Amino acid sequence: MSSFFKNTDLDLNKAEKIVSETLSKCDDGELYLEDTKSESIVLDDNKIKSSNYTKDSGYGFRAINGDVVAYSHSNEISEKSLKNSSRSLKSTLKNSEGIYNSEIKKTNQKFYNDLDPVDEKNLADKIKILNEINEYSRSISGSVKQVTANFLGERKNIEILRCGGELLKDSRPLVRINVSVMVEKNGRKETGVYGVGGRQSYDEFLKNDDWKKICDEAYRIATTNLESKASPAGEMKVVLGPGWPAILIHEAVGHGLEGDFNRKKTSVFHDLVGKKVASDGVTIIDDGTIDKRRGSLNIDDEGTPTEKTVLIENGILKNFMQDRLNARLMNTKSTGNGRRESYKHIVMPRMRNTIMLNGNNTQDEMIKSVDKGIFAVSFGGGQVDITSGKFVFSCTEAYEIINGKIGSPIKGATLIGDGPSSLKEVLMVGNDMMLDPGIGTCGKAGQGVPVGVGQPSLLIDKMTVGGTQI
Repeated sequence: MSSFFKNTDLDLNKAEKIVSETLSKCDDGELYLEDTKSESIVLDDNKIKSSNYTKDSGYGFRAINGDVVAYSHSNEISEKSLKNSSRSLKSTLKNSEGIYNSEIKKTNQKFYNDLDPVDEKNLADKIKILNEINEYSRSISGSVKQVTANFLGERKNIEILRCGGELLKDSRPLVRINVSVMVEKNGRKETGVYGVGGRQSYDEFLKNDDWKKICDEAYRIATTNLESKASPAGEMKVVLGPGWPAILIHEAVGHGLEGDFNRKKTSVFHDLVGKKVASDGVTIIDDGTIDKRRGSLNIDDEGTPTEKTVLIENGILKNFMQDRLNARLMNTKSTGNGRRESYKHIVMPRMRNTIMLNGNNTQDEMIKSVDKGIFAVSFGGGQVDITSGKFVFSCTEAYEIINGKIGSPIKGATLIGDGPSSLKEVLMVGNDMMLDPGIGTCGKAGQGVPVGVGQPSLLIDKMTVGGTQI
């Protein structure tokens, strides 16, 4: 029984009849129904600056024949609207002669119950906690001059109706808590930002005053930046810390392993399956099955159960990330990576939680092996060219390494290179793999979806570091 037709003139039988009649001569397609409620509460300058609560629902109706995708969406769920969408799809794909693929595996596991983080606490309780975060952060030190804190919460319910009447469902909670602290010393101002999140309740991060750890970390980063000096520049060895630095792997390597870029042969990896693309010991997976993680899903947005997909194994390229369309055209199977931002958007192959697995080295071994280089702990923004894999990333926390020891914090460091070359320059893979704190959002073709990353510490033999040291 569908929950989307309660207050409409549609019922499941009518919807199934329209869907099956529309898609019967297509290769693939579905009716994707979505209901989302979300909130954003921001405290800034000692007061609540904004509090937003939104609800949205609608459908996306997709028909596929060959490599042609017809798509129609509406925020009106009704028989009239669905029939109008059906006519539009059939007009786009007139004279279709496809054979509908009904195969959907039924191996998915339910990772979360019907958790609703948006309504689990009332607004007054959330504002009270934000005020406590503000007061605590300011009490850490007299150097704290500004605090910004915010809650972001979402609960998304989806249903996917396929030709033949198959109905697939999922409920997706998501929260994020961010704290920004600005400090000042001797006229110099610096900011530290830290956040946590995942597919769970706010209480998982707030219990036992755990929110204080978020404030402490934001303050630590800010004060570290106060002591930073200009970054050196040139080609040198780089040690990447565990966890969030895997955003470099996500951007510089992960996007290049998505199925659409490889089917169209616009990725540098398109003809390298089975070939060595990274150093020995480098194994990278994309895993949608890790409980409570930001990039995890019970099913993807086509209804395919998510899985752990091995992309690179011990340096050898094994697989790409696939949605149903690109998998069919490449004569393989979907890996459960078909994702969309909302019912208003088409499906594309997208990453979930992209992770490099552990090796055998320690971070201390890496640091001690470097005469001159940098230790990059966290990244901010970056730019990547999918075709070549070339990237530029800004470090938000980094340190110089001199004679095998970590030295002063540095500011203004950028890492410049290309994904394929960097993978081959990995000298050591650490045994300290960490996942990111749960704050990642990936952009592609104008769509943003929540994702996760993870990695152990890495030693890269040669990388160009852009700096500001004269």
